Order: sequence, then structure tokens, then C-alpha cells
Amino acid sequence: MSQPERLDGAFVARWVGDVAREIRANRDYLTQLDAAIGDADHGVNMDRGFAAAVAKVDEDARRSPGTLFEIVGTTLVLSVGGAAGPLYGSAIRQMGRALDVSESFDAEGLLVLFRAALEEIQRLGAAQPGDKTIVDALVPAIAAFERALRSGEDLVGAAGRARAAAEDGMRATVPLQARKGRASYLGPRSVGHQDPGATSTALLFTALERTASRGDAT
Repeated sequence: MSQPERLDGAFVARWVGDVAREIRANRDYLTQLDAAIGDADHGVNMDRGFAAAVAKVDEDARRSPGTLFEIVGTTLVLSVGGAAGPLYGSAIRQMGRALDVSESFDAEGLLVLFRAALEEIQRLGAAQPGDKTIVDALVPAIAAFERALRSGEDLVGAAGRARAAAEDGMRATVPLQARKGRASYLGPRSVGHQDPGATSTALLFTALERTASRGDAT
């Protein structure tokens, strides 16, 4: 099996770096999506935030994974404008708090962290599946990740299943009418547009699959 026995701070640092590269490559696309139903700044804001997070992680790359998640989350809260900063930042910070001082975790532990992130996002934004938000990609991704683990797949396989489910959830936001966030002000005019937050969430799982596929965690 290609699943690493344990995932450590170096794995978290690589994942953050891969997320930053995915966001950078899709910055203009995210901005275009946001221009249709938001402030046209999601791509720029996310790019700035994850670039800052990478810089912070590079400074503290030998820290515990929980500490790194908290550093990344705090950086996003401070660096990303709009609703995305508090939502993503608080969720990732909660992942760090869930790990506490653990020096490593496994795929089952990562599932726990995903659930903690979702709980925090829903606590802050009160969004449910179908509201045309981050949650529409995150919920199916977590469910697919868990199903894959229960069926005996390794981290690489589970990450791939999660990425595919997140992308399906992302695309499924197109016919929805937004019920949360700035897009909700548009009412029926939000129909027919893909949610930028769900799209950036899918990119997080694209990056996770790439990081896990390297197979060089401890």
C-alpha cells in the first residue's frame, strides 16, 4: 500500500505549498467566477493568503503539524479579504487545535481534521449543502474520503475520491440559487454560476491528492 504510516509537519508544509500553487494557477479563473456573483476578488485574495501562508510555514517548517495548521489558519484570517479569510482560516486553525501537540497523524486522523474544519465553517457561516457555498464541495469530499478509507483504500486513493467528489459538488452549485453570503443578495440571478468558494475548496483536495501521491511522508 502507498499510504504513509504517519503524516507529519513536513507533509502539512508540502500540502500547503501545493495548495498555494493550485490557487496561483487558478487565480484568474476564481476571480472570473467571483465577478459573476461576488466582489471579483476571490482569486486574488486566496492567492495572497496562501502565498503568505507558505512564507510563514517556510519559517517554521520543523514545527508540529498542529502548530503549522494553526499558523496557516491565522495567516489566512489576517491576509485573505472577504468571507473566505475567516472561513478558511478558522477551519484550518481548528484542524490544528484538533491535533493539539501530536507530532504526526494518519489518514483516519485526517478524516477527523476534515470534520473539525467542516464543523467550524458551518458554525461561522451556518451554511448547509445546497446553499451554494464551500460546504457544497466540502461535505461530499469528506464523505467520499471516509468511504474510501472504509473500503480499504490508502491515502492516495482516498484523496483522489475526495477530489472527484469535491469537483462534482463544485459543478453542482451551478444550478443552485445562493442562500448564503454576498451571492445570496442576487437571488435568482445567482443561478447558472459556479460558486467560487466551492471551486477553491475543490482545489484544496486536488492539492492533497498531489501531495499524497508523492509517497514521501514519514
